[in-house]
Amino acid sequence: MVFVLGTVGNLLAFEKLIVRGDAAASAANIVAHPSLFRLGIASWLVVVVADAVVAWSLYVFFERVDKQLSLLAAWFRLVFVGIFAYSFVSYFSVLETLSGASYLAAFDAKQLQGRAMQGLNAHDYAMHVSFVFFGLHVATVGYLMLRSGHMPKVIAVLLLLAGVGYQIDSFGNVLSAAYASSQLGFVIFVAVPAVLSEASLMLWLLFKAPGGTPDNP
Repeated sequence: MVFVLGTVGNLLAFEKLIVRGDAAASAANIVAHPSLFRLGIASWLVVVVADAVVAWSLYVFFERVDKQLSLLAAWFRLVFVGIFAYSFVSYFSVLETLSGASYLAAFDAKQLQGRAMQGLNAHDYAMHVSFVFFGLHVATVGYLMLRSGHMPKVIAVLLLLAGVGYQIDSFGNVLSAAYASSQLGFVIFVAVPAVLSEASLMLWLLFKAPGGTPDNP
């Protein structure tokens, strides 16, 4: 659900409607397709609920390796879930800004477009903060896989690399305006490693992971 709905929300909704750096085009797209924008928000709200369940389930799965470290990994993911869920409040403010409500008549079109872009950017800023914690979660899960001695080391290494990539991207956006203005860093440090590592982990957990109890795996 996380993998599929996250992709749906991004590719079928937000990527089609939001034009980075162009307030007028983004506002026009959202006004023309408000239901699609709302669908994107709804899909991601389901994702964050599923993410909370994933935090619990991975804790249960990895506690046989190291209970305390598994708990730490779960907390990292839950902090990510809280911040990421809150980031969508700014998207509701975008819808309100572009709703055409009578009290908004005090602003001209360019002002409303600028306020809407501020809301879109605020979501991105919160996302960068949340990914610091998600990267720590991913790296901790990768380390737990290495510690296990019987889980795939290739996936573990990919998770560790992805965890580092999240940190590079998040702090790159904080520390460098040039980095923040380019999508290339996100693709290199987050998108590619995340797809490879998280998809591999998902498939392994679904089809290859051992079941049973810690005493009888």
